[in-house]
Amino acid sequence: MLIKKPGDIPSSEITSENLYLNRRKFLAVAGIAATGVVGSRRLLDAFAVARPQEEKPNTWEEITGYNNYYEFGTDKDDPAANSKEFRTKPWTVKVDGLVKKPADYHFEDLVKPYKLEDRIYRFRCVEAWSMVIPWRGIPLAEMIKTFEPLPSAKYVQFTTIYAPNEMPGQKLAILQWPYVEGLRMDEAMHPLTLMVTGLYGKTLPNQNGAPLRLIVPWKYGFKGIKAITRISFVDKQPRNTWQISAPDEYGFYANVNPDVDHPRWTQSSERRIGQFRRMKTLMFNGYADRVASLYAGMDLRKNF
Repeated sequence: MLIKKPGDIPSSEITSENLYLNRRKFLAVAGIAATGVVGSRRLLDAFAVARPQEEKPNTWEEITGYNNYYEFGTDKDDPAANSKEFRTKPWTVKVDGLVKKPADYHFEDLVKPYKLEDRIYRFRCVEAWSMVIPWRGIPLAEMIKTFEPLPSAKYVQFTTIYAPNEMPGQKLAILQWPYVEGLRMDEAMHPLTLMVTGLYGKTLPNQNGAPLRLIVPWKYGFKGIKAITRISFVDKQPRNTWQISAPDEYGFYANVNPDVDHPRWTQSSERRIGQFRRMKTLMFNGYADRVASLYAGMDLRKNF
C-alpha cells in the first residue's frame, strides 16, 4: 500500500519542505541525483523519512515539466511554458447548491482552518504514463464538512476558472470550457481524496493546477481538475468535460482498471516517467484495498 490513512501516519513519516530539499542537496553531493547511481545504503537510510514507501517520488522537474493541462496547450511542456503569467491572486471559490453554508470564499479563508498534510500518491494518466508525486493539501472530507451539505446532496461538481486571456488553450475549441468534473459524495468524502495546494512542500505551481486542484489517487489523472473556482453540491450525477467530449472513451468514474483498455491503447501496463521499462498497471492504481468497497456490485466495465 502506498499511502496510509491519515490517522495511521506517524509524524515521522510526514515529510517537511526542509527534508525534501535537504535530501535533494544530500543526494547531489553524494553524486546520486546527477548520476542515478545507488550510493551507500547507510547514507540513504539517513534520509529514509523523506520516502516513507518503496516507490521513489518523481523529481520536481519531471512533475512540473511534463503534464496535461489543456487550458495552456496540448503538448506536455505547454503548461510550464504558457502558464507563467497566470494570476492566482486574488482567488475566490464559489460554494453553492445543496449546502447549508453557500458563499464566495477567498482562497486564504478557505484553506486557513485546516492543517496541510503531505502525502505521496501514485498518479496514473489515462494515456498510460504515471508518476509518484508528493502532494500537499487538505482532505476534501474536512472541507466538505465545513460547508454542511444537505442529505439530498449526492454528488460534488467542480469547475475550473474561465480565463482565456491567461489560458491560451481556452481560446481553442479543444474541449468545452470551462473544465468541469464530479465525484460521488462517498468518493469525495473518502480519506484519500485530497484538495491540493502544494507540491514537494512548496506552493503549487501554475502548471500543476494552482492555487487549488483535486487529487483522487485511485482514478485516472483527468479527474484531477485544476484551478478550481466553484464547488457545487448536486443531487444528479454531473457530466465531466472528457465525458462530454468523447463519451465512448471517457466515463464518469475514471477508476484505474487495467482490464478495460482505452479504445486507442492498452491500460494493462504503464510507463513511469523517468524509467525505461513499462510496469503492470494495478487495479484502482494500487489502492484497491482502500477503495474497492465503494464499487461493490458495480459493473466496472460498464461504469468506466
